[in-house]
Amino acid sequence: MSGALLDALLEALPLYGPWLVGLTTFFSCLALPVPSSLMMIAAGAFVASGDLSLLAVGSAAFGGALAGDQVGFFLGRRAGHLLPQPGTKRGALIATALENLARHGAVAVFLSRWLFAALGPWVNIAAGASGYSHRRFTLADIAGEVVWVLGYVGLGMVFGSNLDAAEDLAGNTLGLMATGAVAIGLGLWLLRTLRRPAPPEPESPEPETPDTAADPLTALGD
Repeated sequence: MSGALLDALLEALPLYGPWLVGLTTFFSCLALPVPSSLMMIAAGAFVASGDLSLLAVGSAAFGGALAGDQVGFFLGRRAGHLLPQPGTKRGALIATALENLARHGAVAVFLSRWLFAALGPWVNIAAGASGYSHRRFTLADIAGEVVWVLGYVGLGMVFGSNLDAAEDLAGNTLGLMATGAVAIGLGLWLLRTLRRPAPPEPESPEPETPDTAADPLTALGD
């Protein structure tokens, strides 16, 4: 997004605060390049200064994100045949989203709302296209979006006087959390592997001994 457009959005924020925040979170959940995180941080700064209501900003950001996720889910459900083809950048994102859903289910939906937000829109579409339970998707979606909205609006309320610092802090924090999540996942996999019982060794066949009592030729020889 160009700097001029970003400046225009930030200038319009005090006038159209909640509506503007809701629209940016909605479109970002449909993979459109809008600065939703930065807008929530800026809105949080206006909340801290008393220019905007926390309830209005939080509700709008959450409502826009939830609506965008649901639209993406049903787009996947209705138009799964239109998914990006393998071999393209978007096709790779869809493949990653499908793999995460197959392995981790609701956890993948929850984490893709805030920790791995770049995958979020593609997880929405992949969940719909794969026939994933809408109820499970929605419950994980709600939980994840609550974390996303509270995290960024809260950052704006605390560090809103310096938007660049707040954005850098958010990026660094999420990066550390993502690294930690990967490390924890690898540690759990290694622990589970070490605890898995070793397969039993094949027993060596015992040498056969002739059964003289049952051998008629041996009996005759006696």
